[in-house]
Amino acid sequence: MRDLADDRQVGLEKAGGVDKTAERLQTAISAVPLRFRLARLWAASAISTVGARTLGVAYPLLALAQTGSPAAAGWAGFALTLPVLVLYVPGGFLVDRISPRHVILCAEAGRMLSVASVLAVMPFGGPSLAHILLAAVAEGVLWVLYTLAEAALLPVVVQPAMMHQAVARSEGAAHIASIAGRPLGGYLFGIGRYVPFAVNAVLFALSCALFLGTGRAAGRRPARPSSLRDLTEGFRELTRHPFLGGSVAVTTFTNLMVNTLIMIFVAGSAGMSSLKIGIVLAAGGVGGVLGSFLAAILPPVRRVLRVHLWIWSGALGLAAVGTMVGLPSYFFAVALVATGIGGALSNVAIRSVEIHKVDPATLARVVGVSRLSSHGAICLSAPLGGFMVTVGDVTGGSLLLCVLMVLAAAGSGWGPVRERLTPSLPADLPEPELSDLLQGLRRRIGVRPDSGSPARADLEGTPKRDSRLMSVHVTGRDVACANRRAG
Repeated sequence: MRDLADDRQVGLEKAGGVDKTAERLQTAISAVPLRFRLARLWAASAISTVGARTLGVAYPLLALAQTGSPAAAGWAGFALTLPVLVLYVPGGFLVDRISPRHVILCAEAGRMLSVASVLAVMPFGGPSLAHILLAAVAEGVLWVLYTLAEAALLPVVVQPAMMHQAVARSEGAAHIASIAGRPLGGYLFGIGRYVPFAVNAVLFALSCALFLGTGRAAGRRPARPSSLRDLTEGFRELTRHPFLGGSVAVTTFTNLMVNTLIMIFVAGSAGMSSLKIGIVLAAGGVGGVLGSFLAAILPPVRRVLRVHLWIWSGALGLAAVGTMVGLPSYFFAVALVATGIGGALSNVAIRSVEIHKVDPATLARVVGVSRLSSHGAICLSAPLGGFMVTVGDVTGGSLLLCVLMVLAAAGSGWGPVRERLTPSLPADLPEPELSDLLQGLRRRIGVRPDSGSPARADLEGTPKRDSRLMSVHVTGRDVACANRRAG
């Protein structure tokens, strides 16, 4: 260890006070393994999301094929969504008490067994409707636990300086998987009713194998006594962080608006080809991918929640114009692309704040409260959209949504509302570290570091430091591995 200290001092002298030795050592021992771990994590996340989206289509189709009843298909869809409404808060409590890695492995293994049970009875004329509903409920429950555990695992695997990039890539992977998953589910079921379940059994096994590589100690939770009060800690934690509390209100409202708009479009799509309807509905996912890419290269916006509201206002205005000029599908598609871009930018900012500002011991509960609120709005949007079309037709419903959205965006600029519902990003949020590729891309498109960003504002007048040195943690085992590689 003395040799390492001597080398460290020489590095300091040669670099004028900057510890380049530590930087080289960190690069030697962890750069490749870290990238490998992140690649495994993103691949596993995308695979699991594809599985969830395909089963979201396959279970209702299987119920319809087995019974011939559209009502049975509706019950299968309800069985998939019911756990979302009732388990996010208690699921967050569970994930905060147990290793997220263990929760993920158990969830993926359980999903694999669930689809395998459906496959096993197909040669004998099954499954029954009761079996389908139970399997759908199991899928919903395990998917909720998986998403909460994944959110809690990311800060453990990723270094703080690279967290923003990791969140942006995770957001993009989720959107890509969502775009592919739903049409893939319908296509696979068209080949044979057993095909989507067989494919998903393989996908869940692969996802489970990839998560095994995150390390045994990843996300280990300290044992401590629990109480009923801990169940609601996520709500109390949100009140301690004005930005996160405001983000829940803003995203819940905007999710309600955009999903109501989707229901209005679907209700007024009589005579439109199914291909065109599918393309329009997929536009939001395309926007999400674009927004995730922009989030990775653009500096964070201080007033991201207000920007979010105005993007939604412009998008709903486009949709309303489309209904008036007789081109609803084209204008709705552009509107959904815009909301996808704005939603991805906001999601990356919100998740970054959650990871950096929330106590890791309560992170899953905070995420659970946030997702319960946003998914509850999605469930409410279906009857609301149908009611608006019944009362005021497609044009009237679209115009009403646009007016409500503009009023909300304009009201967000009023002092008391602005500070409570659309506060700025926290001033001490760490500045994201970009890869060389993204830095070069930013220079090409003319994006300069934002001197007014909250992170940079706090760093004005202070010596610049390499952010990678903030997260260097060298163990004797790492040094030995680095020496072996150097030799």
